[in-house]
Amino acid sequence: MKKTILSIVAATTILVSCKQEQPQKKVEPNQEFNQLLKDYNEGKLKLNPLNATFAGDNRYNNEFPNFLSDEYALESKDFFTNYKAKLQDFSDDKLSESQQMSKAVLAWDCDMSLAQGSFKNDQLLPINQMWTVNLVMGQLASGSSAQPFKTVKDYENWLSRLDKFNTWLQSAKIRMQEGIKAGYVLPKSLINKVIPQFKGLAETKLEDHLFFSPIKKMPAEFTAIEKKELTQKYTEILDKKLLPSFKALSEFLQSDYLNAGLEASGIDAIPDGKKYYQHAIKNYTTTNMTADEIHKLGLKEVARILSEMEKVKQEVGFEGDLKAFFDFVRNNKDLMPYTEPKQIIDNFNAIHEKMKPQLEKLFGNKPKTPFVVKQTEKFREASASAEYNPGSLDGTRPGVFYTPIPDASKYNVFSDEALFLHEAIPGHHYQISLTQENTDLPDFRKTLWYSAYGEGWALYTENLGKELGLYTDPYQYFGMLGMEMHRAIRLVVDTGLHAKGWSREKAIQYSLDNEAESEASIISEIERYMANPGQALSYKIGQLKIRELRKKAKDQLGDKFDIREFHNQVLETGCIPLALLEDKIDKWIAASK
Repeated sequence: MKKTILSIVAATTILVSCKQEQPQKKVEPNQEFNQLLKDYNEGKLKLNPLNATFAGDNRYNNEFPNFLSDEYALESKDFFTNYKAKLQDFSDDKLSESQQMSKAVLAWDCDMSLAQGSFKNDQLLPINQMWTVNLVMGQLASGSSAQPFKTVKDYENWLSRLDKFNTWLQSAKIRMQEGIKAGYVLPKSLINKVIPQFKGLAETKLEDHLFFSPIKKMPAEFTAIEKKELTQKYTEILDKKLLPSFKALSEFLQSDYLNAGLEASGIDAIPDGKKYYQHAIKNYTTTNMTADEIHKLGLKEVARILSEMEKVKQEVGFEGDLKAFFDFVRNNKDLMPYTEPKQIIDNFNAIHEKMKPQLEKLFGNKPKTPFVVKQTEKFREASASAEYNPGSLDGTRPGVFYTPIPDASKYNVFSDEALFLHEAIPGHHYQISLTQENTDLPDFRKTLWYSAYGEGWALYTENLGKELGLYTDPYQYFGMLGMEMHRAIRLVVDTGLHAKGWSREKAIQYSLDNEAESEASIISEIERYMANPGQALSYKIGQLKIRELRKKAKDQLGDKFDIREFHNQVLETGCIPLALLEDKIDKWIAASK
């Protein structure tokens, strides 16, 4: 909701005219409303116990609901409908300012969840190569993620969860068969990426199997009898349940499902696809923008960033056009200096050390949650992007920046500084950890994720590199431009794929023409957008809004503008829709004058 200059002037006038009046009485927190927020959070954790596990709440580590059942869909619908109705019992004038924000966020959360549930996509398209729950379970099965494996009870919890996951796997095949009949099928190119994932799970020997990993990592203090019994139980559930389910899905994917795969690349090829995409835009950008508006904005941003890239090309003295410079950067062996994954991890840690002295100048609040850099697990590395996994709510499990390194000798470092800023510090690690550590926020807001805010913040922080003492190497600055270009291109290709009839190949070529990413990386990215329509739009939309708010605050506050306080204002409320963030910053500007 962009406000006009006239409305800002009017708001300022009202503020000045009210100076002589008595200050508004501060409303104490409504305890009944606080209980509603607690109940809502508890209910959401029960609806999705995996979220509880990742938050470090181990009460539901043995649970795995069948997300694909009609019963689950009805339970979810009833839950969000009931809480939306309960909000009507609390008028804003009976709530504190923080509670008013929580009410608005909860209303949005219910609305988006109900809208998502009104489509068949989640049930009839349960598996893709990048985003779906089977991959989350694989990550947990590694024994080195959020699911704990420290006690015998932990191991028994996972066995119980696996048994229920097996029901989900069987349901997935049934739902995908229904999807074929109803026209809800993945594009062929995505199916071809899922096939090897399930083929590996179906054909790997028991002792080498990903889901057998916890047995090979049993704590030394377990007794011989405990180790023997757990080994037998894990062997049995794999042999009799999981491996047959993996095999059945693998065979189905390679035959019936692949044969039914769509030739089209966009979500508009399935029933209600156009309507779903407009919902996805609203869900991920938290705006009412249309696909056409976003497409045009993307073209404009691509042109702007290209002009900046030209300046870098001239600075390094490259002869040739920008496309040739992209190829030069992609293939420059000087930018591939490593032979071992550890060297790449060490480089990210060195980037952190380099900017530590400057962080004090931009951030007054820094998280207590520890932080580590890890290589992405091998089982998902081939199709994974760099990513951040949050630490636990109590801070005992660190935040993790995962970076895929399929081949260290081919790893190009030109965007590593920007990548670290985005995925790690001060990007996702600051934003998520400070939210989780904020005792003023109700629990349900500590684990909320709105991509426009979360990814918008992370992309915004990439532009802080020079202020943090980075980007002294022109290739690293070009890397930042490349990553920003990558997000600008997303506005073009995501809307192109899902609303303008673009093919996968057209989207790949557009990316190759306008950025320096490798062709393999671009293909993986385009197929990512195909798998989750709209998600890729959130980064640039959120970044542009935060940059706009920073400029507004600086222009209006002048010498009173404090960048540390601005960043605190943006971060302290946690993930919220962009309209609520803008309203908050407007109030802060007015109060700071």
